[in-house]
This record gives sequence, C-alpha cells and structure tokens, in this order.
Amino acid sequence: MLKLELFYQAVLKTSKILVRFQDHLPAFGEQFYTSCDRLSDQQIARSTVLKIWEVFKAGFLRFYLLVKMPSKPVSVRVTTMDAELEFAIQSNTTGKQLFDQVVKTIGLREIWYFGLQYTDTKGYITWLKLNKKILNQELKRESPLQFKFRAKFYPEDVSEEIIQDVTLRLFYLQVKEAILSDEIYCPPETTVLLASYAMQARFGDYHPDVHKKGFLANERLMPERVREQYKLSSDQWEEKIVSWWSEHKCMMKEDAMGEYLKIAQDLEMYGVNYFEIRNKKGSELWLGVDALGLNIYEKADRLTPKIGFPWSEIRNISFNDKKFVIKPIDKKARDFIFYVPRLRINKRILALCMGNHELYMRRRKPDTIEVQQMRAQAREERQQKVAERERLQREIAAREAAEKKQREYEDRMLEMQEDMERAKRDLTNAQDTIRRLELSLKELQQAQENLARREEEVKHLGTRLAEEREMEASEKDKLEAEIRRREAEIAAVRREVSEKDAQTRRLQEEVEEARRRQQEASEALLRATTQALHHNKAHNVFEHMEDNYALSNGGDYKVELTSDEYANVPQWEVDRQTAIERNQNIQTRLDALNADLEKMRDRDKVTEYDVLHMENKRAGRDKYKTLRQIRAGNTQRRIDQFENMV
Repeated sequence: MLKLELFYQAVLKTSKILVRFQDHLPAFGEQFYTSCDRLSDQQIARSTVLKIWEVFKAGFLRFYLLVKMPSKPVSVRVTTMDAELEFAIQSNTTGKQLFDQVVKTIGLREIWYFGLQYTDTKGYITWLKLNKKILNQELKRESPLQFKFRAKFYPEDVSEEIIQDVTLRLFYLQVKEAILSDEIYCPPETTVLLASYAMQARFGDYHPDVHKKGFLANERLMPERVREQYKLSSDQWEEKIVSWWSEHKCMMKEDAMGEYLKIAQDLEMYGVNYFEIRNKKGSELWLGVDALGLNIYEKADRLTPKIGFPWSEIRNISFNDKKFVIKPIDKKARDFIFYVPRLRINKRILALCMGNHELYMRRRKPDTIEVQQMRAQAREERQQKVAERERLQREIAAREAAEKKQREYEDRMLEMQEDMERAKRDLTNAQDTIRRLELSLKELQQAQENLARREEEVKHLGTRLAEEREMEASEKDKLEAEIRRREAEIAAVRREVSEKDAQTRRLQEEVEEARRRQQEASEALLRATTQALHHNKAHNVFEHMEDNYALSNGGDYKVELTSDEYANVPQWEVDRQTAIERNQNIQTRLDALNADLEKMRDRDKVTEYDVLHMENKRAGRDKYKTLRQIRAGNTQRRIDQFENMV
C-alpha cells in the first residue's frame, strides 16, 4: 500500500507539472490531475493504478511529441468588410501579431477603432484578446480559423475624427450593413437619402444614358422592413432614389461615404452595444455602451434611453462575478450597481468601457504627434485627390464640350446635306422649268410669227378693201366679216403671246432663285466639311492626352477611468444638432418624402420601432436632445431613477 501511495504522489507531482504546459496539452494535464485528486482519500486498487498508468503513458507520450516536434502552421482566414485575407500562424502566435499583420496588409493606421471578432465554442460573438496566444482562446477548432475584422469602437463625429480613406470605407461598409440588416433602426425616408449616397459612393455621378431604368433592381439599398411596409414597386423606389442621387453630381466617392456616415451617426442606435442587465429590484433593462457614455433603456425600447452617464462622470468600474459596480466622480453619489446573466458579459462590458472611455478622453485632449502627422499626410493626400479630380472634371467638361460641338457639327452637316438634297431637287425642278421655258419661248416665237402673218393678212385685206370699194355689197360684207374674224384671232393670239411672255418671265425668276439656292448650299456644305475635319483632329488629340493621363474568467476586476482633473471635460455631444437638422433644404425634402410615403404605408406592417420613432418625432426629440434630457440633474438623482425603474 505504501508503494501505491508513493506511486500516486509521483503521478500527482507529474500531473501538476503537466498542467503548466496547457499551451501544448490543454486537456490531459488538468484532467489527469483532477482524476488523481479525487482518488487521494480512497483505496487505490491495482486495476485503478494500472488504468492511471496507461493514461499517464499515453498522455506523456503525446506531450513529449508535441514539445519535441515542430508544430504545423495553422491556417487563418480574416474577413474584412470588402475582402478575405489568408494567413498561416504558429501555435504561439498572439492575437496582436495577427492583428498587426491584418492592418499592415490593408494599410490601416487608425487601428484603435478595430478588433478581430470570432464565434467561440459556446456560440457567442467574442473579441480576440490581443495579449494572449490565439490557440489558447476559446476558438472553434475549424480549418481555417475564422475571424472578422470589424470596428469595435465608433467615433463621435465622423467628419472630425476619421483621418484615412481606408478607415472611412471600413466604417461606411459596416454601418451600411448594420442599417440594411436592421441592426440600426433607420426611418424609411432617411433610408432613401442614404441609398442615394450609397449609389454615389459605388457608381459615381448619375448618368441617365448609362444608368438605365431598372438597373437598381438587383441592388440591396434598403432594409427589407422598409420595402415590405410600403406599396411601392421597385421602379417607384428607384425613381425616388435617383431623384436624390442626381443631386450629388461631382461629389467624390469618399465624400459620399462621409455624408452617409454623417447622417447615420445621428441615428439613435448607431454605435451602441446593448447588454441585458437587472437593477437591484430585478427589473429587466438594457445597458447601452457607446462612444459618449453609458445609457439605460427600458426592455421594450432600445431606441430612446431613459438615463445617461457620460464617461467624464465615471471614476472607475469593477465587477465581481455577475455584479457590476460603477463608481461616479461625484463623491456624494452612491455606486451605480447592476447585474448581468453571465460572467462573460461583464468582461465584455468592462473591455468596451475601457476602450470607449479612453477614446472619449483622447478626443478632448490635443492630438498626439503621430495623429498630427497622420492628419497632415491625409490632408496632403486629400488635396492631391481634389486637385486631380478637378483636373479630371475640367478634362471631362472639355471633352463633353468638344463632343457637344461635334454633335452640333454633325447635326449641322445633316441639315446641310438635307439642304443639298433639297437644292438638288430644286435644281432638277429648275431644269424642268427651263425646258418648259424653252418650249414656251418656242411657242411664243411661233405665236408671234403667226401674229405677224395674220396682221399682214389683215393689212392685205384692208388694202384690198380700200382698192375694191366699188365691189358688190355682198362681197364687201363678206370681206369685212373676214377682217373682223381675223382681228379677233389676232387679239386672241396677242393675249396668248402676253400670257406666254409673263409665264416665261416667271420661269426665268424661278430658275435664277433655284441656281442661287444651289450655290449657297454648296458653299455651306464645303465650309461645314472643312470645320468638322478640323474639329475631329483636335478631339483625337484630346483623347490621346486623356489616355496618357489615365495610365499615369471569475474574480474581482477593477479599472480606474476618470481622475478628478478630467471630471469637467466638455460634453460637446449635448449641444450638437443632427446633420439633417443643420440642412434645411434636406429637412424640407425629407418631410415631403415622408408625407408622400405615408400615403402608401401598409399599417399592418408597422413595427414597434416605427411607432417609437414616430412618437419621438411628434415630441420633437432626436438623439442629442434626448441625451441632454437624460443627463439632466446630478449623478445621485439619476442613480436613484435607475434603481426605481420597473
């Protein structure tokens, strides 16, 4: 029995050693130690010892092989908002090493907003701890290991804080996805405005000849909630979006993303992490952690906070198991205490509080040298982009002007060709007229000759009449009748000659006019052809220039947050106005759009958040007015209010 005890003690010591090597053998050492510990007060049978020995041998062999043999690289896949990155890591690679590799790959310098997210073995979304080895964290054992690169903290004011375009794009894509998936509630009329900025950010300027009707049919631009709530077809939604999009002409894609975020950051649920909590009464509530502080929400309303604590009012935070304690700066105020369902939630709350508080205070201090350099570099790059864009705009404008002039010349040439055809037809008609004129002249000449002959005959008859005055009366009457008949014929011939003469003069005038028009059309066509050839040469030179340019765990945790010297930092957020409120034109148009949409709304599909939003709007509340209201009064009053919530 003594030998068995000695053997047991040896095994126990060895197992304790193995526990120290859990990085390589996480299961064996702890399980073996626990098994032996349970047997310490019991009689150890020979069969039990043999079983322990077999387990020990197998485990030790596995441990030996793991330590002595080099580990194989582990495949890791990191998904950003617009790319997938593949890496190979070692068993001792830390979270920070992987994070640094990711930000280096995508060229990100504003790293303080971001983190690596994964789904742990229990199915919870968790942030990778940067100071621990990756394989020691509760990862699902899959190949490759899956991570998401996401924003963990949000800026207060996008336009003032975000420096790099890559940072702007990552925030834009993440916030847009949150709005489209309804993680962030957005009013219907605002989704239309945001969709127009999304189109500008993706496609640039709207061109009716390129963006034909129906091209937005397959684009995901609005939450399904909005589409289902209104009796509008895809074409009708597209028409409303395009009417806004067409007004963003010449806006850079980065500017469109910035405008999108300026409006999105004014939404009540933007950047808020929600956690289920209870007060001392056991009332179920929501805790919201964001860039501005801690807010308390009723269980049925995550849109409108009821109590707020800015980061500057919080001295330190701590938790013990499921109890979370917030100690205010105000020494007269009691501690702010709440309870969470699981320990891991307190850990997440603590981490978010630390990060958001740090950024809140940093924003209220002068920029570090590194940030100043980043801003200067970003400003220079921005100026270069603006100058480049202005140059491109000038070239595009010049090209459009040249193309317009080319089209004008082509239209003019078509007109002139039509004039030429018309002139040719006129010439043909003139030639026909000339032929008719010649024929008419010939007929006129014949008529004149006939007239002269008849006049001669009448004259002859007159002479004869004078000579034969002595003739009989009957012959005289006959001769006079003949003379009258001949005179009537002569008068008719004279009228015919006069008419043909007038017709001939008219035909001559028509011929002269036709010849003049033909001459003018020929000269104009010659001028237009010469100018068009000159313009085409200049246009080809411009295209060539543009082508060349284009090539160019449990236990107590406590963290100190705000010291007394920073207790009175400014709370800029309470004096802010929403981006829409600052732009009266957009506000008016959105109100009109809302009134128009209201007529098409299906009342049966209105959600609880729609009702809450409409109530807030009727009461004249927005994100910042609510913030002012819920921070009113001293800290103790708000803590009392929290503890009395039901």
